[in-house]
Amino acid sequence: MGNKADVLVIGAGIVGSACAFTLQQQGYQVTLIDEKSPGSGVTAAGMGHLVALDESEDELNLCLYALSLWQDFVREHPGVGDYSQCGTLWVAENEEQLAEAERRAERLNHHHWRAGLVNSDQLRRLEPCLRSGLAGGVRVSGDAVIYPPAVAHYLAGLLQKAGGQCRFGLPVMALHDEGVLLSDGSVIQAAQIVIAAGTGVSRLLPDFRIFPRKGHLAITDRYPGRLQHQVVSMNYGQAAMTADALTVAANVQPRPTGQWLIGSCRQDGQTDTTLDSRALSGVLRSATELLPCLADMRIVRAWAGMRPASPDGHPVIGQHPVQPGIWIAAGHEGLGVTTAFATAHLLAAQMCGKPPALDMLPYDPSRFFDKEKLQYA
Repeated sequence: MGNKADVLVIGAGIVGSACAFTLQQQGYQVTLIDEKSPGSGVTAAGMGHLVALDESEDELNLCLYALSLWQDFVREHPGVGDYSQCGTLWVAENEEQLAEAERRAERLNHHHWRAGLVNSDQLRRLEPCLRSGLAGGVRVSGDAVIYPPAVAHYLAGLLQKAGGQCRFGLPVMALHDEGVLLSDGSVIQAAQIVIAAGTGVSRLLPDFRIFPRKGHLAITDRYPGRLQHQVVSMNYGQAAMTADALTVAANVQPRPTGQWLIGSCRQDGQTDTTLDSRALSGVLRSATELLPCLADMRIVRAWAGMRPASPDGHPVIGQHPVQPGIWIAAGHEGLGVTTAFATAHLLAAQMCGKPPALDMLPYDPSRFFDKEKLQYA
């Protein structure tokens, strides 16, 4: 196995694997490196939603570009990752949330991502398991769910079939003048390095604050046919953080197995993935308030994971401002799966000197640096 490549990609999660395969397609000789197997880190711990989020215009543009690339991938590789275009049902619990639901529908439809307002009765017809008395919501038919570890593994296989290489099982200890230093003392040389190591980015690049944001998930036994859409509270992304840095909002996905995947929460200031019974209880309670039948379902597993977050909530995609040859693809938090292919294509365009499909200013790594001192601000 060679110890030289045009590009090294550190991190074989969904983002890193997408970057590696895309760069190989652009004509680079790529080596993908991870201390674990593909998709077994942050990617394995999260929810596999492919969703158009619109907390800002930049976020929505990134999601919609990404979703179009996902549609291309699914057409070319049917069956990979149990893709299911179940759509998202955003549920409004009161009139204030319903007004925001109307604004969401307007924004999505303006961008030609079909979203239909539904009233309380229509909501119950779409999902009979929802509790009565809800105000209404928005049905976004193009959203989907997928099993991301399988996609990351598949992309690593495509990389190798295209002539790229994979080095799994050895952690990267440090960046080296000529490449990277692995834990066995070997050096892999490359002119360009993409760091897509999730929460491990800051270990390799101490001047970048990509910090872990903890989340809790649970999955039920199999109850096929009882849930058709991904059901998400309109409070998702808007819930107030408690004094102990915890936010909770219901997000429940139907998996192709008939299981229900239950989230979600955000918890700052955590350093490990030990289950927090209070946080998990909050997640289950929030979901059960929307879908009361969950109280009678059997939970077969619960776990916690860490999302890689950036200080301003936007991903970091681009070249390091002071280290030539170092590129960053990180900080996606809960949108890493949705935006993986968009990240890969935007990064590849920059590396190849081509115009990116989107304005890269919101994702430019230099935004965190003092422009005069060239150090992390």
